[in-house]
Amino acid sequence: MSTPVTPGRRRATRPDRAQWGAILPPVGDLPVPRLPRLARPAAIAARAAPAARLRISRRAAACAVAVAALAAAGCDGGAIAQDVPQSSGQSFVSGSYSTTFYQAGHRPAAPGISARTLTGQRVSLASYRGSVLVLNFWGSWCTPCQEEAPALAALATRYQSRGVRFLGVDIRDDPISAEGFMRTYQITYPSLNDPGDQIALAFRDTVPPAGIPTTLVIDRSGRIAARIVGGVTYSGLRTLITEVSAGRS
Repeated sequence: MSTPVTPGRRRATRPDRAQWGAILPPVGDLPVPRLPRLARPAAIAARAAPAARLRISRRAAACAVAVAALAAAGCDGGAIAQDVPQSSGQSFVSGSYSTTFYQAGHRPAAPGISARTLTGQRVSLASYRGSVLVLNFWGSWCTPCQEEAPALAALATRYQSRGVRFLGVDIRDDPISAEGFMRTYQITYPSLNDPGDQIALAFRDTVPPAGIPTTLVIDRSGRIAARIVGGVTYSGLRTLITEVSAGRS
């Protein structure tokens, strides 16, 4: 699904292959998909009826859970809903990898967030002013997050001495699983604990995460220069970091 592009920002080309991203509830009310009717002879349909009812019940239950979660959050979606691919009623949706750049002078300010990390240390985004910050929204339960983790760990090490900082936001996770994830992928930078999506929702009026994983690149002035929806690649994120560090995007 295309993201509306307003004056002052440009869209990068999208790779041909779609990637998987997890829905970040709440994203607004999503339509419950209708199941297609199957044209079958009466005898075959009669024999298949119990199995068909079971499939429909499971599908309806999954959709009901998704819609209930969104409604319970009391969120109208807004800009978040515009960027979320159509739901299948499951925990993951199929969507295209997308990158949005914001030109200097048209970058929204990152919200003033202060929260505790997984290890209990309080951290604020304001403390990263003066450095380029890569802010990654992730969860240990998220398959695309697992796939992108080696690239994030490697880039964090590469740019550690170049004024580029990394910070994670762990979404709807338990600390034990999250810490195990970080050990497995050798992630040494801190992650904020966001079990109730409060940090993610703080970005709703600026550049919402839109899905898990989502990565924001924030410039030295604390303004959002780019957003990647979907798993990052080493080369793609490196290019973004280079451009933002040099003031070219």
